[in-house]
Amino acid sequence: MGFIGLCLLVAAVDGSMAARAIHYSHLILRAPAGMVSVWVLAPIWIALSGMIGVAAWLVWKRLGAAPSLRLWGWQLAASALWAPAFFGLHSPALALGVIAVLLLLIMLTIRTFRRFDRVAGWLMVPYAAWCLYVAYLNTGFLLLNHG
Repeated sequence: MGFIGLCLLVAAVDGSMAARAIHYSHLILRAPAGMVSVWVLAPIWIALSGMIGVAAWLVWKRLGAAPSLRLWGWQLAASALWAPAFFGLHSPALALGVIAVLLLLIMLTIRTFRRFDRVAGWLMVPYAAWCLYVAYLNTGFLLLNHG
């Protein structure tokens, strides 16, 4: 429960920051094609948080506090930095840099988790796919609203 709780905490803090900024942003920023409705974001993040929390728990159950869990922690920290960069600092360029690092960390985490528990590795894949989609949106906002 601790791993899932930590993931949900990060999602909730980022979500509250996004919720405050998103309505204003939608009024003044051009959105890229394929932007989802705001109401689907919370359920998606809840599901993803559960999946990556369970993935970490599966690895912890096998290995204890191993380096692969530190890597998982770094990707969670990078995830926590994206919303403040994008919404707090209003910097799609900085946020794009954060998500590039995040995607690298997620891929490394998947590779590492799969060595010890294949299910844990696969549980991280939807999160990677979602972050790729967020990177696409982030890039779109940057290009469409540059200057």
